[in-house]
Amino acid sequence: MSAPDSYRRPESIAQLREVTQPPEVRQRRNAEHWTAHLYLRRISPYLTWALLKTRISANGVTAFMILSGWLAAASLLIPGIGGAALAVVFGQVQMLFDCCDGEVARWRHSSSPAGHFLDAVGHYTTETFIAIVLGLRAASWPFDAPSDYLWTTLGFALALVLVLNKALNDLTRVARAYAGLPRLGNEEADAAPQHRLIALARRAVKFFPFHRMFHSVELTLVTFVVAVLALFTGTPATERVYLVVLMAFAILGLIGHFVAIISSRRLRS
Repeated sequence: MSAPDSYRRPESIAQLREVTQPPEVRQRRNAEHWTAHLYLRRISPYLTWALLKTRISANGVTAFMILSGWLAAASLLIPGIGGAALAVVFGQVQMLFDCCDGEVARWRHSSSPAGHFLDAVGHYTTETFIAIVLGLRAASWPFDAPSDYLWTTLGFALALVLVLNKALNDLTRVARAYAGLPRLGNEEADAAPQHRLIALARRAVKFFPFHRMFHSVELTLVTFVVAVLALFTGTPATERVYLVVLMAFAILGLIGHFVAIISSRRLRS
């Protein structure tokens, strides 16, 4: 008995790329991470090829993505440069699975709201957990209570700010849906602020895109660099300064993101 069409295997990597990496995927303005553009989309078809030989669903691949992200955060509980290096590895693995789950879904025609939901859960929880663990690292985990509560509290506060920032995009989509407006595309004009000063500030931020450092990949990479610096400057002081700087940038990014949305066409009919 032959396998269902959704479980047929690709005949070549080239065919797999053609089906699972169409231009509308590779050219997405926001949804495609720079690591995917740079190298992960070159690697992912080979892992997707192997996954398609199994019965694992696209949502099952997303579960691996979520687990990899959680392991990246958990790795940071290991003090020093070792935990930071391991977090970088799991951060890359998470993004690789993040490429593959969509490729499996496109090949098997199995994209679903559940898949998009699980994908969002993976990114939300990973970045939240990383922020919390950065607070634990700053408190020299295992920490002493109550003297180190300042740093653990700052880690939880950073996690809250990051979640609020990510939620703004979802709130924008919800607001448009309630207003009966169509889904936004990837056009730059829709995201461009209408006020001159805000547009100028947005262009300035492009020269120093600090708001992008709060993705799990960037967080793990920057944390690794900080761990290397801490070898020379000492811990936990270096990681505490790092956490304070992250918090300042996160608040600035949240405010800027809110203002950019309000001043753009995204909430206008």
